[in-house]
Amino acid sequence: MTASATAEGFGAFTVRVAAGPADLEACFAVRKEVFVVEQGVPEEIEYDACDAGAVHVLASGAAGPLGTGRLLHGPAALDRTGGDASVGSLGRLAVTGAARGLGVGAALVRAIEGEARRLGLAAVDLHAQTRAAGFYERLGYAAYGPEFLDAGMPHVAMRRAL
Repeated sequence: MTASATAEGFGAFTVRVAAGPADLEACFAVRKEVFVVEQGVPEEIEYDACDAGAVHVLASGAAGPLGTGRLLHGPAALDRTGGDASVGSLGRLAVTGAARGLGVGAALVRAIEGEARRLGLAAVDLHAQTRAAGFYERLGYAAYGPEFLDAGMPHVAMRRAL
């Protein structure tokens, strides 16, 4: 799966499923820049055993990697989806500071949803930083349950049927 888009004033970018070690390295570099460096998430909790079985997506342009996200499905997602095997878990969505506000995040979410559909999933769950909940609401996600802390930051669970 590859999708192309153009961000005004930024040029064209593509979003595709990461394939191979170089793509995964690019995904992890974006996550490190956004979560570890910018937001202060401890590096030892940013990367986990779920990365190995996840579907990673990568947005990139002429300047290099712009954003990433991952989809957990099957057994890896069960603890995040209330035990529902028909629901995937979108996570680790990160867009570099230079690419924010250009549609990269929305393109990544739609690509992850496309992969979830391809896998036969009925819905996608996510744990959004509370300050980002409006972004996900605009993409059709609805919050449920109480706010909670993850990596010391307030989060809310959200879901969208596919």
